[in-house]
Amino acid sequence: MASVYTTEITSETILSDNPIHQRLLRPYILASDYVKGNLLEVGCGEGRGIDWLLPHIESYTAIDKILPVIEGLKKKYPQGKFLSGNIPPLTDFEDNSFDSVVSFQVIEHIKNDALFLKEIYRVLKPGGVALITTPNRPLSLSRNPWHIREYTASELTNLAKRSFSSVTMMGIAGNEKVMQYHEQNRQSVARLMRWDIFNLQYILPASILRIPYEIMNRINRNKLKNTSDELVMSIRQDDYVLTGEPNSALDLFLIARK
Repeated sequence: MASVYTTEITSETILSDNPIHQRLLRPYILASDYVKGNLLEVGCGEGRGIDWLLPHIESYTAIDKILPVIEGLKKKYPQGKFLSGNIPPLTDFEDNSFDSVVSFQVIEHIKNDALFLKEIYRVLKPGGVALITTPNRPLSLSRNPWHIREYTASELTNLAKRSFSSVTMMGIAGNEKVMQYHEQNRQSVARLMRWDIFNLQYILPASILRIPYEIMNRINRNKLKNTSDELVMSIRQDDYVLTGEPNSALDLFLIARK
């Protein structure tokens, strides 16, 4: 299958990515308590969580814009249905088609986020559930040029309420081990940002910032692994926990019902 891994699309095989990979994997395990029936994943990426979803559903459908990855997933999971396309809208799917929709770490990349949520609502069956995760902006360490925007808990809640009548905002937090890594990461990023005396990370266009961001982010992750190898490699998905206090969580975990 084609390789698409960057520091934004983390890999389970790149050792320094482990804490982030485990963080991104956790929502798929948590989803088992909510999903059922016919499921759509919007923005499946390289298929990180498919194996965790399949035992809990009747059918799996996914859409993502990266065609080579979609072609690889078709071969790996012949029981699923995979489509390549830009989103929103979700023009390939009819109204009231799915019992469940998941979309993890995607909405921050979407220009028309209101339409994105409106389309998820449209394709859900009455009584269906949508699970959406995204970084919690107050805990972000720097500007991410791959993200169009990030959200606070209240911002995403208010946006979701424009489409959904039932919205519950939770969060994915880290235990002591995870937060030790997060603090080391924060301090390391702060040291790097001291060189940005003109605050260019907030001035440069995202397209220009992406290359230096990728280089510095990879250097930073490798440095954290080299200095705290045992900590970096010991973090597992269950070190991330679902919390009812989203304001202090690393990621927002939105539960929306139709």
